[in-house]
Amino acid sequence: MEAIAFEAIAEFDSDDLNAAFSAFRRSAAHLVSGGAEQRAACPPPPGLIAAARAALSENQDGRAFFRRWFQPFRLRKPGFVTAYYEPEVEARLAPEPGFETPALSRPPDLVTLNDSPLSLPTGETLTSARRLADGTLVPYPTRREIDWDGAATGAAPIAYLSDSVELFLVQVQGSARLKLPGGATIALTYDGRNGWPYASIGRLMIERGLVPESEMSLENLKATLRKMGVGPHQPGRRLMQENQSYVFFSLDDSEDRRLGPIGGEGVTLTPLRSIAVDRSIWSYGLPFWIATRVPWESEAETGFERLMIAQDTGSAILGEARADLFFGAGARAGSRAGRVRHPADFVVLLPKEDAAP
Repeated sequence: MEAIAFEAIAEFDSDDLNAAFSAFRRSAAHLVSGGAEQRAACPPPPGLIAAARAALSENQDGRAFFRRWFQPFRLRKPGFVTAYYEPEVEARLAPEPGFETPALSRPPDLVTLNDSPLSLPTGETLTSARRLADGTLVPYPTRREIDWDGAATGAAPIAYLSDSVELFLVQVQGSARLKLPGGATIALTYDGRNGWPYASIGRLMIERGLVPESEMSLENLKATLRKMGVGPHQPGRRLMQENQSYVFFSLDDSEDRRLGPIGGEGVTLTPLRSIAVDRSIWSYGLPFWIATRVPWESEAETGFERLMIAQDTGSAILGEARADLFFGAGARAGSRAGRVRHPADFVVLLPKEDAAP
């Protein structure tokens, strides 16, 4: 990293830094209260806790706050961003024709291994495992094995989606807003994963010539899978099973959850202000300045220069200069998010108390 002045960040003062400050205050409240994280990250340094307390002490001007409490560091490594969203999908709470693909609850024997992942002789590292009756930890079933016999996990169906493609994409995004008959909605929220490494099905499609990279989008990915066939043992289903990672859910109708999805930090995400980062490297709550060109305002690529707050993580988000931009909820956000695979410049704002001299 290279320490720089705020004046060296083009467009910094043109951003709506009060909006960024509002998003930071959500993290600040969580940091100060010691709230539980959904997916544990690097512990927050003392300077970040001090900045969080200051952010909560009174309403402040965002521009002055970030300049007072943080020092910018430009990441020399080339950066890369993708984007994600919260799907809104038709669903049922009991199976019926057309809605027979279950979203499963967290199994009772699933253990999340934040501090001591399970290393396999094959070289794979699992971040969750199954705890047997004698306390032994063994690998949890893969996506393919759960597809074959979901009941073997001990997980209960909590909602039913239209097909395995919808379920797969909800699992990739980590949450969804379920639209029920009569206009009611309820949130499907991440509640753990089987711990196997994530594999990008979109990347596999490109590498195998199924979809040209220039034409890859969320719509084309879904259409290609369905065209291949997603019934048991059909090619589209087998391709999805190459992503061995499998996500479990809970239903959540709390007030906080109605505002939007909950990120790995345990706070509600803010569209176009929250990002997912590598939790093994960064603490939640850190501000990042990201500059790139992506289709965020419309279907056309335009300049994206914004201060974002690290409030989430993801199994595919690995590396210092790597982020997943949260685009919001619904089909429009999904269409744009699915097209984002872009280089980006990163500047991390470290608390001055902890920043290197």
